Amino acid sequence: MNDSSWGTPPPAGYWGPSGQGPVPGAVPAGPTYDAHDAQQTRPMPFVPDVSAAGGDQDDDRDRGAARLGGPLFRDETPAAQPYATPGAVPQNPEPMSDAPQPVSRQKKSAGRDLGAAIGVGVGLGVVIIASLFVVKAVFVGVIAVAVVVGLWELTKRLDERKGIKAPLVPLAVGGAAMVVAGYVRGAEGAWVAMALTALAVLVWRMTEPPEGYLKDVTAGVFAAFYVPFLATFVALLLAADDGPYRVLTFLLLTVVSDTGAYAVGWRFGSHKLAPRISPGKTREGLLGAVSFAMVAGALCMQFLVDDGAWWQGLLLGLAVAASATLGDLGESMIKRDLGIKDMGTLLPGHGGIMDRLDSLLPTAPIVWLLMVAFVGST
Repeated sequence: MNDSSWGTPPPAGYWGPSGQGPVPGAVPAGPTYDAHDAQQTRPMPFVPDVSAAGGDQDDDRDRGAARLGGPLFRDETPAAQPYATPGAVPQNPEPMSDAPQPVSRQKKSAGRDLGAAIGVGVGLGVVIIASLFVVKAVFVGVIAVAVVVGLWELTKRLDERKGIKAPLVPLAVGGAAMVVAGYVRGAEGAWVAMALTALAVLVWRMTEPPEGYLKDVTAGVFAAFYVPFLATFVALLLAADDGPYRVLTFLLLTVVSDTGAYAVGWRFGSHKLAPRISPGKTREGLLGAVSFAMVAGALCMQFLVDDGAWWQGLLLGLAVAASATLGDLGESMIKRDLGIKDMGTLLPGHGGIMDRLDSLLPTAPIVWLLMVAFVGST
């Protein structure tokens, strides 16, 4: 019954009580409302009063029961409704004691398919190590391919999310040439190739309408520096006589730093490192990265690099942990600006190529510079 019918005279045509019944407009109450009057009253649809079934503490459970149209669990058979007669209140069974608790179960989660991530990581490691120690030129090709794919991912995301059309063709050609020039001609060749690539980006974009020219070429020059130029320092490491071991040291320290940060941060992390940039990173994770990388650096410099010393490895590991963390945060800033989680989907469990190069790219020039200072460039 509507609230508007309480305490107001019945409208014309209303099928209310007979003349022998209660006074028109009065509220029927208790025994004075006889059966004869009830039979002449329009039947009202039954609406279960949920709040009557136990008070406020049952409201949530009753509302949940009203929303669910089937069994609570997949292996549960539907039971007959116990409130087939009008006026009965639906009874919602108490929750099962062994019901799953998704919040507590997912409190610690990596957020990715670890099986796929491990498999892809091992596969990439095999390809890299095999090419690194078989023929140096093959590994230079691996670097060039990674650079081209990374540029494709970056320019595609810039176009999709920001409408920035950095020219991919001159970037891809110039990026691959940059890596080869760095390996063949050293740092001087890398700088010349970088300048020519930037010039090619400026000229290539002139073939299209002038709208957006400045932002497109700016993004193109940034992409040329961020991906192929920084990757060229890996080729510079490879050019030394013990180049494969220098590159192996660079890769191991970066991977160990990331692994230490993840392991320690996942287990002990409670203080956020940069919550506005990367909420998952913690100060405890950074300490884990530094500790793991310094130990690995001491071992690598002592046993892998010619004329290296363990104390040099400690400094190298410290620098790698810092640069790898900054590189990861830098790409996190880019992805947050673009509103994406990963740069691509090429590597299951990892994202894209750029999601694996984020800590490697800024670390390469740091390792090359310290190697030259510690043991020379040849």
